[in-house]
Amino acid sequence: MKRIHVIAPSGASLDDSSPVAGIDWLSRQGIVVKNTDCLKRVHQRFSGTDMQRLAELNAVAQLPPEDFVMAMRGGYGLHRLLPDIEWDAIAGAVERGLQICGHSDFTAFHLGLLAKTGAISLSGPMLNYDFGRQTAEGEAPHPDEFMWKHFIAAARDRKLDCSVASPQPYLGEKATGIISGILWGGNLTVLTSMIGTPFFPNHKQTQGGILFLEDVNEHPYRIERMLMQLTDSGVLANQSAILLGGFSAYRLFEIDRGYDLETAIDAMRARLPRNIPILTDLPFGHQSDKITLPVGAQADLTYDKAGFNLTASW
Repeated sequence: MKRIHVIAPSGASLDDSSPVAGIDWLSRQGIVVKNTDCLKRVHQRFSGTDMQRLAELNAVAQLPPEDFVMAMRGGYGLHRLLPDIEWDAIAGAVERGLQICGHSDFTAFHLGLLAKTGAISLSGPMLNYDFGRQTAEGEAPHPDEFMWKHFIAAARDRKLDCSVASPQPYLGEKATGIISGILWGGNLTVLTSMIGTPFFPNHKQTQGGILFLEDVNEHPYRIERMLMQLTDSGVLANQSAILLGGFSAYRLFEIDRGYDLETAIDAMRARLPRNIPILTDLPFGHQSDKITLPVGAQADLTYDKAGFNLTASW
């Protein structure tokens, strides 16, 4: 990976310094960052008009396969573009070797590409937060080494190998297991909002899958409500395993009276078939120490009460 072609399909940059810092760090790793004019685009809360962002996204179909496409940031905006994205053309570029990466709002793209074409895309780091994140004092900390290691393994070697060593209290009826299935998922709010649309992978595509979920700034009761929707719509019961990543930056209140995220997971565990394990502490989400996950790839999962291992190659 020598070139990153950055795109801005969602929200405008929250500051001027993060994309500059991200480009500077990547440049020092010998990576050329292309299409940087998009980083300055602003239209309302978006990184450009719908037409600008759509044209930029569709244009990735014409990129050389050695380029690596990375979203600038999330926020909101991709839902507006979904009906007019040239899915088949982009899938053709992916088949020729192009890789496309992002998370958060970019979940809408991952799911749409999978639903429409079955092509694989990467749920992983983005320019602003993961490579150009600023502290409250305006300093740019070094990108997370764990994130960088796993990102390079995905981008250059097309491999995922992640081991998690933490107690797993929500396994269900089996204390150990070996599972193979399609790996898919992303941001819980975005994913739930797409149920019932033509951009949500169908029952057959995800049957026996390994579904990963994460979110940010969502109170546990909202997380529970979305998980219940996924349960009652049959999405979760169609999976072989559920992987829960980071659910961060929320506040509990006095009125919660002990209700917390663990309570929400307990409620889902009670509704979900016991043969489907729920695994926690997947290092993925709105956090610096994230892995890069191939959405749509076949993955292997082994687990026991002490942790789990997730692997894939594509």
